[in-house]
Amino acid sequence: MVTYFKEIATAAINTFKGLGVTLRYLFKPAVTVQYPAEKLVPFERFRGALLFDAETCIACNLCVKACPSSCIALENATNEAKKKIAKVAWYSIDFGKCNFCRLCEEACPTKPKAVWHSLDYELVFENRDEMVRLWKKNFDFVGMFFDRKSKEYKKPAGQIPIQTVAARR
Repeated sequence: MVTYFKEIATAAINTFKGLGVTLRYLFKPAVTVQYPAEKLVPFERFRGALLFDAETCIACNLCVKACPSSCIALENATNEAKKKIAKVAWYSIDFGKCNFCRLCEEACPTKPKAVWHSLDYELVFENRDEMVRLWKKNFDFVGMFFDRKSKEYKKPAGQIPIQTVAARR
């Protein structure tokens, strides 16, 4: 009989302990982020979407050589005499192959980096064409994709940048 009342007392004490924890957190401020309205800013070393700056790139091909997935391609620009110059004509990254290893960013010798990981974590791809991003002179940091149906370059729809100017390391 004593064991029975001991178990009832232990259960009541544990119940009140649980209610105490609940009451303690009831009056603390909420830590929930209202996602579509508010967005968390990732840590500085987060590897988000790859961005590219065609003005900074010197077309050294070090990022292409460093990429283990072979998802980066570029072509040097040429002058009137058809000689290669230290600028890029076009640069493309296939996000379907990319494993976000950051080796391309580490291999880039320019200051600031010509290719870098942004803090954007909301990449949206509606089809395979949108996974291959292309950059040319005067393209945005986000890049464009070639739509095979309409035979033209389009800006990706649905990608919401976290920052207006992407942070470079």
